[in-house]
Amino acid sequence: MNRVRQFRKKQQLSQFELAKEIGVARQTISLIESDKYNPSLDLCCRLATALKTDLNSLFWEKSK
Repeated sequence: MNRVRQFRKKQQLSQFELAKEIGVARQTISLIESDKYNPSLDLCCRLATALKTDLNSLFWEKSK
């Protein structure tokens, strides 16, 4: 499970806005948020940068 949706909403970005910022289709963001698509490391890094967080917080760190 990832926290892309949580961080995107915290930044007050729509899926379209985030997708445009990192150079992917809006559908890609939707698929990532619903755990139906595993992004490449490059895409993970772009997501983390755009969402002002790190990879661990976004993808691997367990929720408390």
